[in-house]
Amino acid sequence: MVLNLPFSPAIQARLRWWLLFLLPLWPLANLVGLGVSNDLGTDPAKFVVDEMGTWAINFLWITLAITPARQVLGWGWALKFRRMMGLYALFYGVLHLLAFCTFLIGWRSDLFFRELTERPYIIVGALALLILIPMGITSTKSMMRRLGKRWKTLHRWIYPASLLVMLHFIWQIRASFYEQLIYGLLLAVLLGYRLYLRYQR
Repeated sequence: MVLNLPFSPAIQARLRWWLLFLLPLWPLANLVGLGVSNDLGTDPAKFVVDEMGTWAINFLWITLAITPARQVLGWGWALKFRRMMGLYALFYGVLHLLAFCTFLIGWRSDLFFRELTERPYIIVGALALLILIPMGITSTKSMMRRLGKRWKTLHRWIYPASLLVMLHFIWQIRASFYEQLIYGLLLAVLLGYRLYLRYQR
Protein backbone atom coordinates (compact mmCIF):
# COMPACT_ATOMS: atom_id res chain seq x y z
CA MET A 1 0.00 0.00 0.00
CA VAL A 2 1.31 3.44 -0.92
CA LEU A 3 0.79 6.34 1.44
CA ASN A 4 -1.64 8.72 -0.31
CA LEU A 5 -1.56 12.34 0.76
CA PRO A 6 -3.64 15.33 -0.43
CA PHE A 7 -0.66 16.91 -2.22
CA SER A 8 0.87 16.86 -5.67
CA PRO A 9 2.77 13.67 -6.62
CA ALA A 10 6.12 15.45 -6.26
CA ILE A 11 5.31 16.70 -2.76
CA GLN A 12 3.91 13.28 -1.81
CA ALA A 13 7.15 11.64 -2.92
CA ARG A 14 9.21 14.11 -0.91
CA LEU A 15 7.06 13.72 2.22
CA ARG A 16 7.17 9.94 1.88
CA TRP A 17 10.97 10.09 1.62
CA TRP A 18 11.30 12.23 4.75
CA LEU A 19 8.85 10.03 6.65
CA LEU A 20 10.77 6.85 5.81
CA PHE A 21 14.06 8.61 6.53
CA LEU A 22 13.03 9.83 9.99
CA LEU A 23 11.03 6.81 11.22
CA PRO A 24 14.11 4.53 11.51
CA LEU A 25 15.64 7.07 13.89
CA TRP A 26 12.77 6.54 16.35
CA PRO A 27 14.38 3.50 18.10
CA LEU A 28 17.49 5.56 18.82
CA ALA A 29 15.46 8.55 20.01
CA ASN A 30 13.34 6.28 22.20
CA LEU A 31 16.45 4.72 23.72
CA VAL A 32 17.86 8.15 24.50
CA GLY A 33 14.55 9.09 26.11
CA LEU A 34 14.60 5.97 28.27
CA GLY A 35 18.15 6.76 29.30
CA VAL A 36 17.29 10.33 30.27
CA SER A 37 14.34 9.10 32.34
CA ASN A 38 16.51 6.37 33.90
CA ASP A 39 14.18 3.68 32.61
CA LEU A 40 16.59 1.22 30.93
CA GLY A 41 15.80 -1.69 33.22
CA THR A 42 17.90 -3.57 35.73
CA ASP A 43 20.84 -3.99 33.33
CA PRO A 44 21.02 -0.79 31.27
CA ALA A 45 24.27 -1.70 29.50
CA LYS A 46 22.95 -5.00 28.19
CA PHE A 47 19.62 -3.42 27.28
CA VAL A 48 21.27 -0.74 25.13
CA VAL A 49 23.57 -3.24 23.39
CA ASP A 50 20.69 -5.65 22.72
CA GLU A 51 18.39 -2.91 21.41
CA MET A 52 20.97 -1.65 18.92
CA GLY A 53 21.62 -5.21 17.75
CA THR A 54 17.92 -5.97 17.38
CA TRP A 55 17.32 -2.92 15.21
CA ALA A 56 20.35 -3.71 13.09
CA ILE A 57 18.76 -7.09 12.35
CA ASN A 58 15.34 -5.52 11.77
CA PHE A 59 16.63 -3.14 9.12
CA LEU A 60 18.75 -5.81 7.49
CA TRP A 61 15.68 -8.04 7.18
CA ILE A 62 13.63 -5.09 5.87
CA THR A 63 16.30 -4.49 3.23
CA LEU A 64 16.06 -8.13 2.15
CA ALA A 65 12.26 -7.93 2.11
CA ILE A 66 12.03 -5.02 -0.32
CA THR A 67 12.73 -7.03 -3.49
CA PRO A 68 10.07 -9.69 -2.71
CA ALA A 69 7.64 -6.91 -1.75
CA ARG A 70 8.21 -5.23 -5.10
CA GLN A 71 7.85 -8.43 -7.11
CA VAL A 72 5.03 -10.12 -5.19
CA LEU A 73 3.02 -7.16 -3.88
CA GLY A 74 3.83 -4.68 -6.63
CA TRP A 75 5.43 -2.21 -4.22
CA GLY A 76 7.69 -0.64 -6.83
CA TRP A 77 7.92 2.54 -4.75
CA ALA A 78 9.75 0.64 -2.00
CA LEU A 79 12.76 -0.11 -4.20
CA LYS A 80 14.09 3.45 -3.92
CA PHE A 81 14.30 3.00 -0.14
CA ARG A 82 16.27 -0.26 -0.19
CA ARG A 83 19.63 1.50 -0.01
CA MET A 84 18.41 3.68 2.85
CA MET A 85 17.25 0.66 4.87
CA GLY A 86 20.58 -1.08 4.24
CA LEU A 87 22.45 1.96 5.51
CA TYR A 88 20.28 2.01 8.62
CA ALA A 89 21.14 -1.66 9.20
CA LEU A 90 24.82 -0.71 9.06
CA PHE A 91 24.18 2.36 11.25
CA TYR A 92 22.58 0.32 14.03
CA GLY A 93 25.18 -2.42 13.61
CA VAL A 94 27.95 0.13 14.24
CA LEU A 95 26.00 1.52 17.23
CA HIS A 96 25.67 -2.05 18.52
CA LEU A 97 29.45 -2.46 18.37
CA LEU A 98 30.09 0.96 19.94
CA ALA A 99 27.63 0.23 22.75
CA PHE A 100 29.34 -3.11 23.38
CA CYS A 101 32.78 -1.48 23.52
CA THR A 102 31.56 1.41 25.68
CA PHE A 103 29.20 -0.19 28.18
CA LEU A 104 30.35 -3.82 28.44
CA ILE A 105 34.14 -3.80 28.06
CA GLY A 106 34.97 -0.13 28.66
CA TRP A 107 37.12 0.19 25.53
CA ARG A 108 39.74 -2.18 26.96
CA SER A 109 41.64 -3.66 24.03
CA ASP A 110 42.66 -6.76 26.04
CA LEU A 111 39.02 -7.53 26.85
CA PHE A 112 37.97 -6.85 23.27
CA PHE A 113 40.47 -9.29 21.76
CA ARG A 114 39.73 -11.87 24.42
CA GLU A 115 36.01 -11.63 23.69
CA LEU A 116 36.72 -11.71 19.96
CA THR A 117 38.78 -14.89 20.18
CA GLU A 118 36.88 -16.77 22.88
CA ARG A 119 33.25 -16.12 22.00
CA PRO A 120 32.13 -17.49 18.62
CA TYR A 121 29.03 -15.27 18.43
CA ILE A 122 31.21 -12.16 18.61
CA ILE A 123 33.48 -13.48 15.87
CA VAL A 124 30.61 -14.06 13.43
CA GLY A 125 28.99 -10.75 14.39
CA ALA A 126 32.25 -8.92 13.67
CA LEU A 127 32.56 -10.71 10.33
CA ALA A 128 29.02 -9.70 9.38
CA LEU A 129 29.77 -6.06 10.21
CA LEU A 130 33.02 -6.19 8.21
CA ILE A 131 31.00 -7.37 5.21
CA LEU A 132 28.38 -4.66 5.60
CA ILE A 133 30.88 -1.80 5.90
CA PRO A 134 32.19 -1.93 2.29
CA MET A 135 28.62 -2.39 1.09
CA GLY A 136 27.66 0.82 2.89
CA ILE A 137 30.68 2.69 1.55
CA THR A 138 29.88 1.67 -2.04
CA SER A 139 26.14 2.37 -1.83
CA THR A 140 26.36 5.73 -3.62
CA LYS A 141 25.39 6.16 -7.26
CA SER A 142 28.90 7.26 -8.16
CA MET A 143 30.32 4.02 -6.72
CA MET A 144 27.69 2.03 -8.63
CA ARG A 145 28.90 3.60 -11.87
CA ARG A 146 32.55 3.18 -10.95
CA LEU A 147 32.28 -0.49 -10.00
CA GLY A 148 29.92 -1.50 -12.81
CA LYS A 149 29.09 -5.21 -12.71
CA ARG A 150 31.34 -5.70 -9.69
CA TRP A 151 28.91 -3.59 -7.66
CA LYS A 152 26.19 -6.26 -7.85
CA THR A 153 28.71 -8.97 -7.00
CA LEU A 154 29.85 -7.04 -3.93
CA HIS A 155 26.30 -6.32 -2.73
CA ARG A 156 25.27 -9.96 -3.02
CA TRP A 157 27.41 -10.42 0.07
CA ILE A 158 24.37 -9.25 2.00
CA TYR A 159 23.20 -12.88 1.89
CA PRO A 160 26.17 -14.44 3.73
CA ALA A 161 26.19 -11.40 6.03
CA SER A 162 22.56 -12.08 6.97
CA LEU A 163 23.40 -15.72 7.72
CA LEU A 164 26.30 -14.65 9.93
CA VAL A 165 24.00 -12.20 11.73
CA MET A 166 21.48 -14.97 12.29
CA LEU A 167 24.21 -17.25 13.66
CA HIS A 168 25.39 -14.41 15.91
CA PHE A 169 21.84 -14.12 17.22
CA ILE A 170 21.30 -17.87 17.68
CA TRP A 171 24.50 -18.36 19.66
CA GLN A 172 23.23 -15.89 22.26
CA ILE A 173 20.24 -18.05 23.22
CA ARG A 174 20.13 -18.42 26.97
CA ALA A 175 16.62 -19.71 27.69
CA SER A 176 13.81 -18.98 25.26
CA PHE A 177 14.57 -19.37 21.55
CA TYR A 178 11.23 -17.92 20.39
CA GLU A 179 12.65 -14.63 19.10
CA GLN A 180 15.47 -16.36 17.23
CA LEU A 181 12.97 -18.78 15.72
CA ILE A 182 10.84 -15.93 14.32
CA TYR A 183 13.84 -14.15 12.82
CA GLY A 184 15.16 -17.43 11.43
CA LEU A 185 11.86 -18.27 9.74
CA LEU A 186 11.67 -14.79 8.21
CA LEU A 187 15.20 -15.11 6.86
CA ALA A 188 14.44 -18.57 5.49
CA VAL A 189 11.47 -17.12 3.57
CA LEU A 190 13.46 -14.14 2.25
CA LEU A 191 16.43 -16.21 1.10
CA GLY A 192 14.26 -19.14 0.02
CA TYR A 193 12.31 -16.85 -2.30
CA ARG A 194 15.52 -15.83 -4.02
CA LEU A 195 16.65 -19.44 -4.37
CA TYR A 196 13.27 -20.28 -5.89
CA LEU A 197 13.63 -17.51 -8.47
CA ARG A 198 17.14 -18.66 -9.29
CA TYR A 199 15.89 -22.22 -9.78
CA GLN A 200 13.04 -20.99 -12.00
CA ARG A 201 15.50 -19.16 -14.23
